[in-house]
Parts: sequence; C-alpha cells; structure tokens
Amino acid sequence: MSDTAIETLAVVVEREISYPPEKIWRALTQPHLIEEWLMKNDFKPVVGHGFNFRADWGTVDCQVRAVEPNKTLSYTWAAHGLESVVTWTLTPSSTGTHLRMEQTGFRLDQQQAYQGAKYGWPKFFAALEQALARTD
Repeated sequence: MSDTAIETLAVVVEREISYPPEKIWRALTQPHLIEEWLMKNDFKPVVGHGFNFRADWGTVDCQVRAVEPNKTLSYTWAAHGLESVVTWTLTPSSTGTHLRMEQTGFRLDQQQAYQGAKYGWPKFFAALEQALARTD
C-alpha cells in the first residue's frame, strides 16, 4: 500500500431472501417502496441521477453510479463528511435471492459513521424484508 492510499473500512450485509431478484429490485429502485424500508427519497434508477434520502436526523446526498436491472445498483452516499459508495448485488439462488449490500469508503477517523452504518443496515434489511412481505 502506498503512502498516498487512504485506508478505508466497509460495511457488508448479506441475506438470503425468499423472493425473486425482480421483486427485490423494485423495492430497491421505486421511490415509494424505498421509503417504506429506508427513507424518503427522489430516487430514479438512472446513471448520473442526483437524489437524496431524507430522515429526521438529516439528508444524504447521492448520485447513481451503476444500474444493471435485477443484478446491481450502486450510488454514492454523502452525509456529515462521509463520502461513501453503496452497492447492492442481487444473485438468484435456489431459495430466492442472495442480496448483498456493501458500503465502502469509511475513513478510519469516521468511527461514528462506520458504527452507525454497521448498526443501521441490518435494521434496514429487516425493514426491507417486511416491506417485501407486504408487496406483491
């Protein structure tokens, strides 16, 4: 590792979810569904689209980086000095879909943001699974 490289941390959450990738994809990309499990938003699954997530504690500024329907979704996630990237990967499995979320870019001095993400994403995943159970 060179002296100029900044060491960063990542948060990874993975789940086997008993729904097809298409259904999970809708929950990850349709604003009214995203709001059910994550936050209010003005998301569009279009590369380059700038959007934000809004919660009681503040706003997250984002920009879509990659869209591969039913497979991969990636966007920047910037809030409170954190510049990170969230990448969702959907892989069909025998029981439905293997869903993987990776948030990268936490600097070592951003322990509060890192710990918050480690705490928050599993809760968002639980809310996502509940939202999937309610939608068809």
